[in-house]
Amino acid sequence: MPDTGSSAARRQADTAARSVAAGDPSDCIRVFHRLDVGPIRVEPQRVTAPYTLTTDTGVSSTSLIYRYEHRVFDPADPVDRNLAGMIVSQLALNYGLFADEIRFDGPYDETDRQFLRDMAENTAREITVKKFLEENPFLRGPAARLPIVNRDSYSRATLSFSDTRPETAVSRPVESRRWSEKPTRHAVLSSGGKESLLTVGLLREIGRETYPIFINESGRHWLSALNGHRHLAVNHPGTARVWTNCDRLFTWFLRHMPFVRQDFANVRSDDYPIRLWTVAVFLFGALPLLRRNGIGRLSIGDEFDTSRRSRTHGITHYDGLFDQSIYFDRTMTRYFHRKEYEVKQFSLLRCMSELLVQKTLAEGYPDLFEHQVSCHAAHIEHSRVRPCGRRYSRSCRSTPRDRSNVWGEPGWISIRSTLQPKERRRKLSLAIACANPNRSRGKWTRCSLVS
Repeated sequence: MPDTGSSAARRQADTAARSVAAGDPSDCIRVFHRLDVGPIRVEPQRVTAPYTLTTDTGVSSTSLIYRYEHRVFDPADPVDRNLAGMIVSQLALNYGLFADEIRFDGPYDETDRQFLRDMAENTAREITVKKFLEENPFLRGPAARLPIVNRDSYSRATLSFSDTRPETAVSRPVESRRWSEKPTRHAVLSSGGKESLLTVGLLREIGRETYPIFINESGRHWLSALNGHRHLAVNHPGTARVWTNCDRLFTWFLRHMPFVRQDFANVRSDDYPIRLWTVAVFLFGALPLLRRNGIGRLSIGDEFDTSRRSRTHGITHYDGLFDQSIYFDRTMTRYFHRKEYEVKQFSLLRCMSELLVQKTLAEGYPDLFEHQVSCHAAHIEHSRVRPCGRRYSRSCRSTPRDRSNVWGEPGWISIRSTLQPKERRRKLSLAIACANPNRSRGKWTRCSLVS
């Protein structure tokens, strides 16, 4: 049995401290010799891949699983195996900063390999800036005091690829990979928050075939989606759910990082301890449903202020929001086209502020608004999921809670009533007055739809 207890963590921490004294200070976060992903196992409604870590203290392994409500894979089809390989590989891209090698076992073509290399490098740079050069309450030891070093490459890991089942190699002609998509069919990556619910409402209003897709990551974040999923599953045909245990794997990785506080679950924070490549873990899991339903448009609920380009100590980055930015949409659309999926990814809400999204949902789509839960510290009360209504999460701090007619009764979103400070209420009223959308004969004027 591998030694994964506190003694192993102490030995890893001692090794990291010695490496700092010996040379490169970033060696204190080099904790994995190798991360192996695969070989993948594909079933009609399920895909599984072992994740194996090799460290100074031994070898530890677990499995990443995605499970679907319908048959979406043909296990004998190499193209299906290729898609399954890309689904299970995304989570590993968060750990290129901490491993010497990441080894992928599966049928990856050159387009896949280049995408994985590029995203591993970008994610390593984002994590360096946002998790190690900025204050991070989850870190301890030398990792919490890393010096600023500009590098040509921030990903430590060498990505290598193999296929232990060569009979599954992607050898079909390009024409056989093409999906039969319809641009009038839209998938919405749904979380139960205001952005995805408003996107569903907008698409529904203009008569597009809409398929809300929820990803149940087997953690507490599923509580945020539960109200919305229950409502849409009953009232909106096409609603689907994918189950995955990715949240458990994220926690499993943290347990193997001696520079992360092992009481991380008790730290009050809106940010994750380490990971920043998260949306793609869900997005790729939704792709089999897009193919099954012939969907040609994938909509993500992101506002205008999530597309940022910043520079910190000479290091360029996307402020930790790359997978919520328009640059991510463009990157994914290019990838889809190179794979000849003919899927376009975008957000209908890029022209809107967070406040305007909330106002439009509340006033334009009250049937969806009453099921909104954006709080990551939500709880179940009388069979309904309720936000905490306190200061434990960013959403409950920023969501207006005064009883003004702008929002209707606060009970619509089940937030415990607490008055905001006068200055906040004044700024809120001013922002609402400035952000009031145009009206035409009493109806909202919507943003034009990308086709």
